[in-house]
Amino acid sequence: MIPTLFLLVLLLQSAISSSTRNESNHMMVLEKSYLNWMKQMSSMTHSQFNKAKNKLKPCLIITVNIKAKKGDFVTIQKAIDSLPLINLCRVVIFIHPGKYREKVEIPPTKAYITLEGAGADNTIIEWDDTADRKSTNGKPLGTFGSATIAINSAYFIAKNITFKNKAPLQPSRAQGKQAVALRISGDTAAFIGCKFIGTQDTLYDHLGRHYFKNCYIEGSVDFVFGNGLSLYSGCHLHAITNSYGALTAQKRDSMLEETGFSFINCKVTGSGALYLGRAWGSFSRVIFAYTYMDKIITSRGWYDWGDKNREMTVFFGQYKCSGPGANFGGRVKWSRELTQQEAKPFISLSFIDGYEWLS
Repeated sequence: MIPTLFLLVLLLQSAISSSTRNESNHMMVLEKSYLNWMKQMSSMTHSQFNKAKNKLKPCLIITVNIKAKKGDFVTIQKAIDSLPLINLCRVVIFIHPGKYREKVEIPPTKAYITLEGAGADNTIIEWDDTADRKSTNGKPLGTFGSATIAINSAYFIAKNITFKNKAPLQPSRAQGKQAVALRISGDTAAFIGCKFIGTQDTLYDHLGRHYFKNCYIEGSVDFVFGNGLSLYSGCHLHAITNSYGALTAQKRDSMLEETGFSFINCKVTGSGALYLGRAWGSFSRVIFAYTYMDKIITSRGWYDWGDKNREMTVFFGQYKCSGPGANFGGRVKWSRELTQQEAKPFISLSFIDGYEWLS
């Protein structure tokens, strides 16, 4: 019998494939199906499974090398396409040094895939799509479709790779110039020692529980955005705007959604004037703890997306941060300097149920 997860994702994949409407409808199909599944599978906690059961011991190792005959495949997508439609064991795809100019997509049914590079400065996956670029059906790709790599499956792991969108820097909030380097829509994903390079909307932390450790993320506006439940540990966040920008745009829309971004032991550097976050969702939730903030952080710290009502429902907080941009004195009144008790739920792996699926 095929597990419930894979029955769901097969139906989801079919729904997505049959959608020929615009990007907003395309994303609605994915998001609605995924969230309905979450609702059905949830227990009293935010765990989407009774217990997440990872598989870390590989059953197969294959190689990708941009030089013909030096590996099993010359492109990453061909390596992924070679796997069974429903993959039930850990497959490690080792990617040799090189710049791999390709768009990559991992479908929902191909779980337990590891992409491992030869160092983030040596193994680079890059493309240059923007939201306003036309797809094969003549319609704009949209933010969702602009991603250089899109991951829709569970238990994905990436190590020591750069994911890059090469679209050039545009004026802040330029229409149609969203350019995603990576979109992660699958649950229980881990990224170790990776780099995410882009400008507007670099890392689409879309849906699911995710762990980012010792990663580098570069962008200008909303360069970490989405509605994931994610922990960023020891990451370097670097702004490249010369005007106003924003680090995060978290899209929690209901107090019943247990999503949010938590940044622990990170550092924020770069240029321009940067908000820590914008309230994309009415109940947007982002916290920074033990994080160094350079002087680029605006004194107000946070932006309500132009909706005063969100000031009553968002959860934006800091805990024991340092650096010239961490001064809480000028922050908006509706953000929080957290107490130890308030910060505790956000600063360990339990925030993302990580003790279940990361080891």
